[in-house]
Amino acid sequence: MRIEVVKGGLCAVKGVRAYGIKEGNKGLALIEGKGKAVGMFTSNKIKAAPVRFTKRQLEKGEGRISAIIANSGCANSFTGEKGMRNAERMAELVSSSLGVDKEEVAVASTGPIGKQLDMGLIEKQLGKVVKGITSEGEGGKAAARAIMTTDTFYKEQVVSIAQTPKPEPQPDEKVIIGGIAKGSGMIFPHLGLATATMLSFIYTDADLSTEALGRSLKDAVDNSFNMIVVDGDMSTNDMVLLVSTGRSGEISEEDFKEGLNSVCKELAKLIAKDGEGATKFVEVRVRGAASVGDAREVAKSIVRSPLVKSSIFGESPDLTWGRIIATIGSSSISEDIEPSRITISVKSEKGKAEKRGLVVKKGEFVDLSGEARNIMEGKEIIIDVDLGIGEEEVEATAWGCDLSYDYVKINAG
Repeated sequence: MRIEVVKGGLCAVKGVRAYGIKEGNKGLALIEGKGKAVGMFTSNKIKAAPVRFTKRQLEKGEGRISAIIANSGCANSFTGEKGMRNAERMAELVSSSLGVDKEEVAVASTGPIGKQLDMGLIEKQLGKVVKGITSEGEGGKAAARAIMTTDTFYKEQVVSIAQTPKPEPQPDEKVIIGGIAKGSGMIFPHLGLATATMLSFIYTDADLSTEALGRSLKDAVDNSFNMIVVDGDMSTNDMVLLVSTGRSGEISEEDFKEGLNSVCKELAKLIAKDGEGATKFVEVRVRGAASVGDAREVAKSIVRSPLVKSSIFGESPDLTWGRIIATIGSSSISEDIEPSRITISVKSEKGKAEKRGLVVKKGEFVDLSGEARNIMEGKEIIIDVDLGIGEEEVEATAWGCDLSYDYVKINAG
């Protein structure tokens, strides 16, 4: 199997059209693509109206989606029964505009919590979006831009999968997986089956059962969106939807899962790189844990720590490594940690230059002197942690960013 990044964005998927507009801080995106659908949603105990509505839609529509409408500038969260009526009204508007079943329309929202939607504006914007909807690549980009809030760039990724055992498939034998996402702040997704927000809409023309789509999405989300932390706050609106148009034929679940993982991981990293006020992208790889669950817990604890994030922003190596050690020790993992087994290394990338160094070796700090600060000056910091408890193959990776002055300014209002 070969996985290749291709052009065309979301609309490279057969059977998908999209478009979106942004007017000030209010945007509207529309994606049309009919097929089997699965979703994962926030675990926040207070779920926004569009989250509750779309979960219900997937149940009523027997796992099929024909279109997704998403607005930015208002989360439609903590808005009571009126919020639910407005979410349903959005679905009705799409149904009427595109001629699709209302029960097969998914709704998503992002923006400030506690405000009612301006339905007059949404209806007006939808008229413009429907006129522009297209299967050309610009349609997906326009949709990705429309759902941005504090994001500084749109997020899109698309790959083609050349399946095994066909080493040289013709173009029409390949399947496509394409997705868009948004997220910059209030990023600590805990997505389970069945404000600033993490949203992602993924389409494929692979033909798979709903059960296989569900298994694949859970695996991909656990390895990607659920492994990013910008600030440790969980939104009421987080949502990931996966829709299969089935227009390119069958594919093995194993091959599809690998392709979906690659798309979701890239989108997750783009969200972490665009963290509110971020000056550095941080990747933490943990291996040698007793279980994958423990490795994930340690990795996320490190990228979540305000002290670690602040010292990375300050490019302070001495503070950073001590705080990472404290974070490892305070993480909720199943096994005790023997300090003498811990090894930590760091590398950074600044432009084309790469610098690396060993900072902890078998429980002892390594004196890097001025070299350590040079490493910390990089814009992409990669931290490798070996806990020395289990097999090296037991590993997990988390992504995040530093914590800067600008984060406080952005969120102070």
